[in-house]
Amino acid sequence: MKNQTIPHTDLQVSPLCLGTMTFGTPVGEAEAVKLMHQALDRGVNFIDTANAYEGYTRFVGSPGGITERIVGQALKGRRDRYVVATKMGMKVGSGPEDEYCSPAAIRKQLDLSLQRLGIDRIDLYYMHRPDPTTPLVDMVGALAEAIKAGKIRHYAVSNYSAAQLRELLAVADQAGLPRPVAHQPPLGLLKPEVTADLLPLCAKEQIAIVPYNVLQGGLLTGKYRRGQPPPPGSRKAEKDGWVWALEDTLFDKLEKFEAEAKEVGHSMTQHALRWALHQPAVVSLILGIKRLDQLEEAIAAIA
Repeated sequence: MKNQTIPHTDLQVSPLCLGTMTFGTPVGEAEAVKLMHQALDRGVNFIDTANAYEGYTRFVGSPGGITERIVGQALKGRRDRYVVATKMGMKVGSGPEDEYCSPAAIRKQLDLSLQRLGIDRIDLYYMHRPDPTTPLVDMVGALAEAIKAGKIRHYAVSNYSAAQLRELLAVADQAGLPRPVAHQPPLGLLKPEVTADLLPLCAKEQIAIVPYNVLQGGLLTGKYRRGQPPPPGSRKAEKDGWVWALEDTLFDKLEKFEAEAKEVGHSMTQHALRWALHQPAVVSLILGIKRLDQLEEAIAAIA
């Protein structure tokens, strides 16, 4: 795999990014640490986590932090070989600084993430979702302070619409504050909506796209079949609410994509990953991998 540069940075990232949302449950700490090291050995140097992640035990308002601690264990002795991204803004407690992106919340949650990860600087710090309560200039100002203090190298956003991103860029430019260097939206064959407006905007503004839900919880791997129960070990079998309902209208789409893949001699996984990786502004795909064989399949799919 050939690393890509996130525009306006010196961050060189692999085209696959190891997602860690399942670290904790069902992927235990020892397995997760081993998987991170195996990924690095195979050229995957980009790690994506969040302060809210704690595996399948996650619920709105739970304290989170479990996954960041696991990632921190894996980083020991290897920190300089990874590009580490984490996020804040989801509800991780009951206090006013445990949700959204006020300056106070950024300061508190950033310090907690640094402690859990066991590092003194985060490479890419995402605002996990738009904040309807904080003026954008205050949020970006706090992020600029964190950059100046050396706690983060760059900031980014996730789940922003094109209109919301355009507004943030205008505010940052008007105030002379730094812009986000990356955006993490959902993107895949089953969720192509952002190709109409967000991706062209990011391509124009040279903002990297690092999408999630590329395989839509495994739906685009071919493992789910019409009229059959979810296979053991699949996300649908383990965490039903995290995967779309297995309805006929969904299988109509999946079977169409599989036929398209076969026409060019690809697996459905390969078809889905290559489609996403070749969209405008996309530099790396986040994949929530639980096992080494899944990692190796993904690497082979884009080779």
